[in-house]
Amino acid sequence: MNERILHVLEFNKITDQLSKQAATSIGKDFCSSLKPSINIDEVKELQAETDEASQILRLNATIPLGGIFDIRASIKRSVIGGVLRPEECLEVANTLYAGRQVKSFMEKIEEDMPILKDLGTKIISLRDLETHINSCIDDNGHMMDSASVKLRSVRSSIRTYESRLRDKLDGYTKSKSNMLSDAIITIRNDRYVLPVKQEYRGSVGGIVHDQSASGATLFMEPKAVVDLNNQLQEAKVKEKQEIDRILRELSDHIASNEDSLYENVTVLAKIDFMVARAKLGMQMKAAMPKMNDNGIIKMKQARHPLISMDEVVANDVELGEDYTSIVITGPNTGGKTVILKMIGLCTLMAQSGLRIPAFDGCEMAIFEDVFADIGDEQSIEQSLSTFSSHMTNIVSILKHVNHKSLVLFDELGAGTDPQEGAALAMSILDEVISRGSRIVATTHYPELKAYGYNRENVVNASVEFDVQTLKPTYRLLIGVPGRSNAFEISKRLGLEESVINHAKSHIGIDSKSVENMIASLEKSQRQAESDYQEAHDTLLASEQLRKDIEKEWKQFEEKRESLYKKAEEKAEKSLQKAREEAEMIVEELRNMKSATQLKEHEWIEAKKMFEEAQPNLSSKKDDELTKEPIAAKQGLQAGDEIKLLSVNQQGTVLEKVNDNEYLVQVGIMKVKVKRNELQLVNKKNSVVERPMATVKGASYHVKTELDLRGQRFEDALVSLEKYIDDAILAGYPKVSIIHGKGTGALRKGVKEFTQRHPSITAARPGSQGEGGSGVTILELK
Repeated sequence: MNERILHVLEFNKITDQLSKQAATSIGKDFCSSLKPSINIDEVKELQAETDEASQILRLNATIPLGGIFDIRASIKRSVIGGVLRPEECLEVANTLYAGRQVKSFMEKIEEDMPILKDLGTKIISLRDLETHINSCIDDNGHMMDSASVKLRSVRSSIRTYESRLRDKLDGYTKSKSNMLSDAIITIRNDRYVLPVKQEYRGSVGGIVHDQSASGATLFMEPKAVVDLNNQLQEAKVKEKQEIDRILRELSDHIASNEDSLYENVTVLAKIDFMVARAKLGMQMKAAMPKMNDNGIIKMKQARHPLISMDEVVANDVELGEDYTSIVITGPNTGGKTVILKMIGLCTLMAQSGLRIPAFDGCEMAIFEDVFADIGDEQSIEQSLSTFSSHMTNIVSILKHVNHKSLVLFDELGAGTDPQEGAALAMSILDEVISRGSRIVATTHYPELKAYGYNRENVVNASVEFDVQTLKPTYRLLIGVPGRSNAFEISKRLGLEESVINHAKSHIGIDSKSVENMIASLEKSQRQAESDYQEAHDTLLASEQLRKDIEKEWKQFEEKRESLYKKAEEKAEKSLQKAREEAEMIVEELRNMKSATQLKEHEWIEAKKMFEEAQPNLSSKKDDELTKEPIAAKQGLQAGDEIKLLSVNQQGTVLEKVNDNEYLVQVGIMKVKVKRNELQLVNKKNSVVERPMATVKGASYHVKTELDLRGQRFEDALVSLEKYIDDAILAGYPKVSIIHGKGTGALRKGVKEFTQRHPSITAARPGSQGEGGSGVTILELK
């Protein structure tokens, strides 16, 4: 990309704005040296970098880029053997610390940001070097006493000498104050002295180091402190030597990490550069363009980047798909050149990895060269007229233009005879179009209006002009050529009607027809835009209505669920009350159990039935509606599986007592129940088969539970094995083994037994209503 086009399109103003967004000096250098790239892969990578940095800004996160310095010169000086100043060493330490902060920030990013995360991995944490520098130099750039044992010792002796000097000189200020101009101690030539009056020079004695402007005061070093001053100076020389040695050591340490330090600085500068591009895009309310190498430009509501958003007029621009050239015609009203520069500048920005000020979904092309002949380039130094200057530029353009070029012509053919200028403009356009370039040209020649209609890949355009206000609106009208508004403007300014009519009589019929056609096109375009806006408004209103309906439906669903929940809570309260009453009844019966033959496990079973006697409440009742209705018209047979609705428990029909009652078994309970309280679960398919022979042992009457509590471990396992055999003979599908909690040994033994018994299909701990962990429920084959 040639430098001239960057100057003509004012790309340097964009880089100036970009530099202001950078947080570091090295980042600003990257920004100021930014140039457009002609490699599509490189441009896409730059755009992806800008997009990731924009995501960070959208998350309201801030990459910690503070405290980063451009330490490249310091690194180079240390490598060639130079000794760095304390301030330079401290800048290296601060940059290392900032790099660690940035690296930590990148590692904590949860979003998918591969570019930034990869850059974070390239930052090298040189903790040893950073610690070494910070242990020697404080935040103000001063060498600390702790930098070395020798430095601490030397500085301690310096403080001792200074203290003794001050004590001796304080004695002079008190005993010979009349001989001193001021009772103070001062320093001349790095030595402590006293301000002695001229007339007492001999009385004090010593070395004169300076005198006042009037000569009345001499700054003298008394003989008594000469040796101390000498010792102090020797100590300060040693201090400087030790500081130089430490700085040399730090400089060598920095030089040994040259590659890592350069890598860190480069990575941090690149991250700062990425963030600066993202910040500029956010400031401009810009969008990331989709890049192509087919010469296609599509921008919706694009704005000139260097004009304030409060003043600039946004326009839609398309080029390279349906047509490759745009010829903007019409009088010089101030809007054509702005659009021309906007297209060129947005192209340069997109190829530099910057976002462009347009709506999302924009598309920009990669051009190897952007050529422009814009503005009045009359050259007094070269004795060239405006026309000659334009033609010099155009000749240069025609030497290099190809199918990968974007060419911008402003007032093509201007500065010479209108007919010749128009003919030359059409010839130049034909030549550039034949080479496959993308062209945007402006002209005020009416002859080029017909040119746009007679060329396949050329479209006419104009900048709208408001005759009422006598000002351009700066809106670009694609497909509508510009027309002269001289008569309308003259009429608005007060020119007599007769003069205007006389002028119109001199215009040929063809010119009038063209002007009428243009006026009709402008009217049609305005009507089309009005219809589009109306349809767009209707679409937005429909979308809002859909959202409102969805919101109302959601609120309805939430309210319905809330009502279901309230109903469940109310039912739960009623059930809780019933359970409490049932618990009281069970407790009373328990108190009387000594008069009965019932055992503990039978009471557990009865309590379990009470506790589970509750419906499965839900906001959705579909499951209940789809079940088979209560057996009101259908007879039940012995062996049918049913549900006793009053306690929500399943059981088996034993026999039919009469037309309205059945004897059913639910758990260990046998009860007579009316048939409208029964719900059929599984119909027995055939008549109950009676076995021809049944083996019955002594323990024929087997219970559904076995209580092993209180038995020895070995005896309990023997009882369990015998009980399982009896339960299988009795045909029980499920039994309960009560072993208690205790030490857990019996429970473990029962578990191991069930795992190796072939007739036990499953085993599980009892639920809360079945006895909890003190009971194991076995399912038998």
